[in-house]
Amino acid sequence: MTFAVRDGALCTAATIESMADNTVPDLCVRAAGDADRPRLIPLINAAFAIETFLEITRTDEERLAAMMAKGTVLMAEDDSGHLLGSVYTELRGTRGYLGMLAVDPVHQGSGVGRGLLAEAERRFRTQGCEAVDITVLSLRPELPPIYRRLGFIETGTEEFAGARDLKPGLECHCIVMSKKL
Repeated sequence: MTFAVRDGALCTAATIESMADNTVPDLCVRAAGDADRPRLIPLINAAFAIETFLEITRTDEERLAAMMAKGTVLMAEDDSGHLLGSVYTELRGTRGYLGMLAVDPVHQGSGVGRGLLAEAERRFRTQGCEAVDITVLSLRPELPPIYRRLGFIETGTEEFAGARDLKPGLECHCIVMSKKL
């Protein structure tokens, strides 16, 4: 992966071996600031619109602000500044945590998510992390195989903290997946 700095942000022209065409689009990945929230909220909610089992949208101003106060949201833009995706990152001792990986639905499957994950993992390594964790909802059975292809393995389950946000009659838990760095 090669990096360059553009307007103070780390930009990547990444190559991920496991991709079919072996390339990820040129991305500028940077930490989001408060001024980026109005752009991030609709992107995240569009990416998670598939989660029709929830009674609420994935995020809003209050929830995203709370997350950004606790961790960092990395955002990927193309060379014209168009927002393509984002991922929440949080340092938890010697482990990194990833959450809410969101890619603009128009760009899903193009390698943006892989590029964001690669950059998040690179940042965690520089912070001394030994591993990275992610949780996926059991109501999204298509996700564990995707993360397995990216090197994650299932390491446990957790209670779904947002259970009150599920549509009536549904049950959900979190599948914890981890990857050594």
